Amino acid sequence: MSLSPEQRREYRAIAHNLKPVIIVGDKGLSEGLQDELDRALNDHELIKIKVASQDREARQEAIEALCKSAKAELVQTIGKIAVILRRSKKPNPKLSNLLRNK
Repeated sequence: MSLSPEQRREYRAIAHNLKPVIIVGDKGLSEGLQDELDRALNDHELIKIKVASQDREARQEAIEALCKSAKAELVQTIGKIAVILRRSKKPNPKLSNLLRNK
């Protein structure tokens, strides 16, 4: 699932006011973090992730690993913050960031 430039622009606009839901710390990509990421994507569909690593390459690798393991699409990366998207089969209108902002 590749996003068009128009879709990326729309998702970036929605994500602008969001706070990071997942923060990847020193322990890296633990099983608990993977479970929480899966839950957050099921609930919200579009989320922000903060990767606390100082190394740019390590941050990029962590973001790619998270997207691959969660089967999510990377929308945008700015510094330590990444915006990722995974559509839900049955989105909850009260929790989904995509449905609440339409």
